[in-house]
Amino acid sequence: MSYDLTMRVWRGDASGGELGDYTVSVETGEVVLDAIHRLQATQVGDLAVRWNCKAGKCGSCSAEINGKPKLMCMTRLSDFEPTETITVTPVRTFPVIRDLVTDVSYNYEKAKQVPAVALGPRDPDGKRRMMQADVQRGQEFRKCIECFLCQDVCHVIRDHEDNKQAYAGPRFFLRYAELDMHPLDTHDRREFTQDTAGIGMCNITKCCTEVCPEGIKITDNAIIPMKERVADRKYDPLVWLGTKIGLRNKDYEGREEV
Repeated sequence: MSYDLTMRVWRGDASGGELGDYTVSVETGEVVLDAIHRLQATQVGDLAVRWNCKAGKCGSCSAEINGKPKLMCMTRLSDFEPTETITVTPVRTFPVIRDLVTDVSYNYEKAKQVPAVALGPRDPDGKRRMMQADVQRGQEFRKCIECFLCQDVCHVIRDHEDNKQAYAGPRFFLRYAELDMHPLDTHDRREFTQDTAGIGMCNITKCCTEVCPEGIKITDNAIIPMKERVADRKYDPLVWLGTKIGLRNKDYEGREEV
């Protein structure tokens, strides 16, 4: 069954813009991205929108729908009343390029800073082995599709642009946790996570977990454990003493401390 949907879509660029009002014909069972594509095809051919898979796996079509950060391809029109106006705006935390497309290069710059994995030597038979529990824990972290909705809602950078230089954000705390919890990795990233990635600025409001389309428990399973590891290294007197007398003598890059 088709019906006419009223939409408000942000149009503009880095210099400014405004919401435009549109009415577009849609079908029952469609998603917001379908409506955007039909609007693009029939009324505003120059509407800029980023998308790829339309299956909730590429993370490209992130937007704010009625003020809530979501994937357009995973937000069904049936979630709204047929008479309700659906407002689509670009994610707020990143600079607008044009219309619904934003510049998310900040995230890729932060990705470059992640200390790479450094595996230890292989077992005598040439293989590496992990406990199944460690494999399963890492699988949750690898579900991330890099939609950057968690970055968008994180108020540390959403409301404070000047924090971006010193703060990696929840997507990358997830990555640090994935690597640091890997039983075969020899790097210790705790000092880096505290001093360079700024995990201490996160006050665990769990807003990142709430918007994750993959259902990753970012706060509980990644950020809080990493905060505990950082606190152990920095404030636990026994850990501090062990470092000083040489019982724990590796820094986060795996080099011997002098």
